[in-house]
Amino acid sequence: MPPKDKSRNILGPTSHSYFSQRLRLHYVDWGNHDAPPMLLIHGGRDHCRNWDWVAEAFRKDYHIIAPDLRGHGDSQWMIGGAYSINDYTYDIAQLLHQTKMTPLTIIGHSLGGNISLRYTGLFPENVVKLVAIEGMGPPPSFTQEMASQTNMQRVRGWIKELRDASGRQPRRYKTVEEAYERMQKENPHLSPERAYHLTVHGVNQNEDGSYSWKFDNYVRVFAPRNIEAEALEFQEYWKAITCPVLLFRGTESWATDPLQDGRAAHFSNVQVANVEGAGHWVHHDRLDEFLRITKDFLKG
Repeated sequence: MPPKDKSRNILGPTSHSYFSQRLRLHYVDWGNHDAPPMLLIHGGRDHCRNWDWVAEAFRKDYHIIAPDLRGHGDSQWMIGGAYSINDYTYDIAQLLHQTKMTPLTIIGHSLGGNISLRYTGLFPENVVKLVAIEGMGPPPSFTQEMASQTNMQRVRGWIKELRDASGRQPRRYKTVEEAYERMQKENPHLSPERAYHLTVHGVNQNEDGSYSWKFDNYVRVFAPRNIEAEALEFQEYWKAITCPVLLFRGTESWATDPLQDGRAAHFSNVQVANVEGAGHWVHHDRLDEFLRITKDFLKG
């Protein structure tokens, strides 16, 4: 039996839609409209309700919104196979343009952290403080490894990945409990309560009564790119950021320490937090520690 989802006792957010590049995209709003604005951006194959525990901790002090990225959660899937970082960034720019919630504080995880860093570099005047949880992209060692491929090899690889994705059928689970068991198995750091909560908000029921994850399989595929040029592009965005930045990393994750690998040096005002006992999802694995460090950073 799954655990009781205690978070259901929390008064949750309201759901809203906006349009970007002709896609209907979804976001949730936690209220408190007179407070300073905060934006929470989830990672790949995730959804906006993964932030519920963070939002609950900050909702009394901030007006929080959290979007579902295109191809994720309750946002529309795009036609075609290229979910690009620039399109994601445009969607966030449109959301903030339409809601008029700048200047604001941003917290982003993984893909969402990458988007946050890019948006902040493009519009530094719009961001007061930025928290990025493992959002800096592949570590330098991976960049060096991928740089050995020719452009033709990258494109051929992309064609194969896209073709494979087109034939991948979304996995179907007979019950929510079966999907929950999968979630818990894949994320051993998650408590049973959090795993169940993420599952409930992360699945849709199919017409035959089964359940599938909400994200589009095509979000797994990245368009062919020049890794070396992309690494230099990242640095350009990081150098353009003027607000204080807090970079999180879980010591049990695949990510490398941005202080040791040199990437933190590209920021003008940066702090790095390496959290013991946490993997890639620092805000789930060590929630109390994440909140303590983040609150201190936001108060400073």
